[in-house]
Amino acid sequence: MKSIFQTTIAFALGAILTAPVTADDDYTFFIRQIQMPEALEWDVSVDQEGSQQSPLAINPHGARFELWTVKSDPLTSYLLDTTYVNSYIPVAEVSITSEDPYEVIPRTRADRPFTVNITVNGLSSDPDAPEAAKEVKLLRHVQSYGSTNGTNINRNQATLLSQGAINSNGTQTLSYNVTSIPGGDRTKVRGEERFSVYSLEDYQAPESQLDSLFIQVWPVASTEIEGLESGDTIKGNAPQVSIELEDLYPDSYTFAQVYRGGPQLGANGTLVPGSALLVDGSVPRDEDLIVKDWDNVIREDGEWVLEVLTVTPFGTDRLDYVTFTVQRTIKMNGSVTSIE
Repeated sequence: MKSIFQTTIAFALGAILTAPVTADDDYTFFIRQIQMPEALEWDVSVDQEGSQQSPLAINPHGARFELWTVKSDPLTSYLLDTTYVNSYIPVAEVSITSEDPYEVIPRTRADRPFTVNITVNGLSSDPDAPEAAKEVKLLRHVQSYGSTNGTNINRNQATLLSQGAINSNGTQTLSYNVTSIPGGDRTKVRGEERFSVYSLEDYQAPESQLDSLFIQVWPVASTEIEGLESGDTIKGNAPQVSIELEDLYPDSYTFAQVYRGGPQLGANGTLVPGSALLVDGSVPRDEDLIVKDWDNVIREDGEWVLEVLTVTPFGTDRLDYVTFTVQRTIKMNGSVTSIE
């Protein structure tokens, strides 16, 4: 007799969305249950998060569950997550952490580390059990976004970087100092790394994804200061300065400051008016800032530094700086004589 059972499906949307869902977005959500081996499909609408019983009983060949969201304008659908359930297939969970606490999608910067935890339960220690009950596969894929932010990428084109086997229950921790996403300038790579756990194919069930999660990797910010060069002397009004910012991290505060003396890392200077920029989003940004009328922050004669700093979850980084001299005091040499 076939053994059939119901399973509780839990869903928490937004954890691995490429385009984060907010309260203002017009999205609907549903779970698709695909019965194996016939591939019979059944859809059920769900709220943004919660749990409920599977719409169909699961037969010995198992079922795959897909979590989908649909945006009405423009009409676009996103596959958020997928998992496979079977009476003897183990369960797996992938979690990724970095120094960025962002909760919507795991993310980090190209020069920063991240950690992957793979938790597997339900593996059998019985030597006579099917292979699919004793072992799972772990796959690591990398995919570059090129010059884009990864919208509508085809994840079937990702590169398989490594593959391994897990044959024991528990949690395995994998730590990476930096990303392996391909790219010439390692500070400017952007893309994602995906970690997936798959069951083994056997006579009852096909190879199926048990869990999968990706981390987005964004480039290191850079800037160029124009209108003022190191060694310049300001004798009148301060010149108009252009600050060209590239690849500002999605969670960052960037600003220019000035201080007297030579360049010093960690110096506490004076904010240059009109130079502060707060980025709070899901993708990097490029910005051009025009700084003018900033004489009130460089009133004294002497050597000065203008530097651009960015504050991110990874700390404070100096992007660029110039040194200059202020010389507004006019010195007159002369003598006074009288004729009697």
